[in-house]
Amino acid sequence: MGSIPRTGSDPGTGSGTQTTPTAGCPDLTEDFGFSLMAVAHAYRTAVSPVLAGVAQGARGFQTLAAVVEGDGPNQVALAGYLRIDRTVMTYLLDDLVAAGLVERRLDPADRRRRRIVATPLGVETLRDLQRQVRAAEDALLSVFDEDERAVFRSLLARLARTVAEGEPGGLSCEVGADSCDVGADSCDATVSPGRGPG
Repeated sequence: MGSIPRTGSDPGTGSGTQTTPTAGCPDLTEDFGFSLMAVAHAYRTAVSPVLAGVAQGARGFQTLAAVVEGDGPNQVALAGYLRIDRTVMTYLLDDLVAAGLVERRLDPADRRRRRIVATPLGVETLRDLQRQVRAAEDALLSVFDEDERAVFRSLLARLARTVAEGEPGGLSCEVGADSCDVGADSCDATVSPGRGPG
């Protein structure tokens, strides 16, 4: 019967490894796609309780983080950077504004455009959530020691940057200033290539 390893005190020898029967299914953990899917599912399960009170959960958390850590990005830039549909982003920001976490402010450099700015409550909320999310992540990564966790995070971040830089917009949170409508809070300009925070 096939089984999927859950934990192991010695990855090199398998000593102490616990397995879970999978009703005849094979161990696919050597498959890159399967492993990514399994880790992503475990991550969502781990952080969902922490982010339950945030508008749209993990997506709202990441949007708030991009606003707090960014330099007043506009709505279109955020949608491109986070790979969120522009219409969905509108409703998401509406929820974050209603919660008092962010504000839409006119850009003093171009009053045709609005910037998304975090409120003091938004900053405080993000820092508290980040601490809780980090604790949930560390629990998920407890199979690794502290040094291994640092290496894993570093390699994963490098892979994410490399992959994103090969896509339109890369890791940029910037847009041009071609055509903007303050009322709709939208621009026709595309996201410029570049590297964002992180």
